[in-house]
Amino acid sequence: MPKIVDHDERRLELVDAAWRIIARHGLEGATMREIATEAGFANGALKPYFPTKDTLLEFAFGHVFNRTNKRIAEVTANKYGLAALRAFCLEVLPLDEERVNEARIVIPFWQKAVNDPQKAQIHQQSMEEWLATIRRYLAEARNAGDIGTAVADAVLASQLLNMLLGAQIAAALARDGKTDPALADQLEGFLALLAG
Repeated sequence: MPKIVDHDERRLELVDAAWRIIARHGLEGATMREIATEAGFANGALKPYFPTKDTLLEFAFGHVFNRTNKRIAEVTANKYGLAALRAFCLEVLPLDEERVNEARIVIPFWQKAVNDPQKAQIHQQSMEEWLATIRRYLAEARNAGDIGTAVADAVLASQLLNMLLGAQIAAALARDGKTDPALADQLEGFLALLAG
């Protein structure tokens, strides 16, 4: 009897393997052969799922974004305002090896998105989703009286998102993959400034 292949599961196995290889060697150092080997498949096994490294990178970005969103949903359940905002940010900040590795996937994707309209649109939609979530938490906090600054929530949301994305770049470029323990303190400093 032929083995039944779960294509979604195989696709995720390949993306996880790509994620590990890119985290170790960077996008340019990741070959399709190495990714297949890392996943325990023959080299040709990637082609039906990801005809090029570019399509794999695009899927990997979506996978990382979805993983992050899943963690965010778990930690923000039953939280509102600043508590939810803090929990959201702590899942995006590269505070451990897993999130640093996620940043190492996101950065090559951003580099490609500069000249690829499809990738740029994927990035834009993802960031608009995060901005809407951040603005919602800020509005909840403002309604609860926890925000006193006169700076508009839209400006605060953009400022915070830029801080989170900048932290990902810094972490991906850090020596030996060491995370900056001060990132959580910087977040707390930003949240403290909201009281105005």
